[in-house]
Amino acid sequence: MLKDLLSDIINVDDILLVVKSNGATSEMRSNSLSIKQKDQWITIGDNDGPCHMHVNHNMIKNAEFIVEEKLERTSFSVRFFDSDNERVLACFFTKMYDENKNIKLERKKLYDNLLEKYGQRIEIKRLMSS
Repeated sequence: MLKDLLSDIINVDDILLVVKSNGATSEMRSNSLSIKQKDQWITIGDNDGPCHMHVNHNMIKNAEFIVEEKLERTSFSVRFFDSDNERVLACFFTKMYDENKNIKLERKKLYDNLLEKYGQRIEIKRLMSS
C-alpha cells in the first residue's frame, strides 16, 4: 500500500518531496522520478543518479492527506508519520495557483482524486520479514 501511494503521488508533476530532520532538510521534485522496492526499502529516484531517497516501509506507520488554510493560499500535502507520530516525509502539491492567486482546478482535482482513492488517513501495515 505504501509503495502504491508513493507511486501515485510521484506520478503527478510538481510534487515537492520534503525530508526534514533537526539539522537538515532535503527537497526534491517528483518530475521524472522512478520508484522501486526491495524488501522494506522503497527507493524514489534513480539509485545511481544525483538525487534519490530510500524510505523504510517498516518505519512508516500512517499517512495523512492534509489541507492547511494559510493567509493567501491553501496548502495541499500528503504526510507520512512514524510510530512516534513524527513526520518522516511530506509530499506537497505545488503550482496549485495561477498568477492571480486562483486555485487551478485541474491541479486540485489530482489531489482530490488521490484523497478519494486512499482516504484521509491511511494506516500502513508493516511488511513481514522473510
